[in-house]
Amino acid sequence: MARMHTRRRGSSGSDKPVADEPPEWSDVDPDDIEARVVELAEQGYEPSQIGLKLRDEGVKGVPVPDVKVATGKKVTTILDENDASPELPEDLRNLMQRAVGLRRHVNENQQDMQNKRALQNTESKIRRLVDYYRGDELDEDFTYTYDVAVKLLEE
Repeated sequence: MARMHTRRRGSSGSDKPVADEPPEWSDVDPDDIEARVVELAEQGYEPSQIGLKLRDEGVKGVPVPDVKVATGKKVTTILDENDASPELPEDLRNLMQRAVGLRRHVNENQQDMQNKRALQNTESKIRRLVDYYRGDELDEDFTYTYDVAVKLLEE
C-alpha cells in the first residue's frame, strides 16, 4: 500500500499469529488483567504502552502476550468501561505533539523548507483524524488549530 504523502510504498511488516485462546503458560485471570490495565492508565501510561508493559512485565509476574485474546476486549475498551480512557485518542495526541514541535522549529528557522512541508503533511493527517473522531471521541464542533493543540497538550 502506498504512503499518504509520497508515492513510495512502505515495507511490509510481520503479522500477528492467529490465536483463539491465550497460551497455556499465560493463564492469568481476565479480571486481574483488567485491574492492571486500569492501574497502569491511572499511572499515566498510554494504551500502547500498557500493552507493552503487560507483555514485558505481566500481571503478578506472568506475561500477557495479547490482552484481547486473554480478556476478549481491547485495552481501549477496558479503559472506556472503567472511565479511565484519555481525553484524546493516542494517535491524534502523538500527531499533535509532532505538529507543535515542528511549528516551533519552523518559526525559529523560516528557511527550513523540508520541515515546513513536514508540518503541512502532519497537520493534514491531523485534520483527517479529527474528521474521523469528530462526534465519537471529540466534540462535534472541534477544529484543529495550533493554539488548540498547545492547550490540549498542556493538560
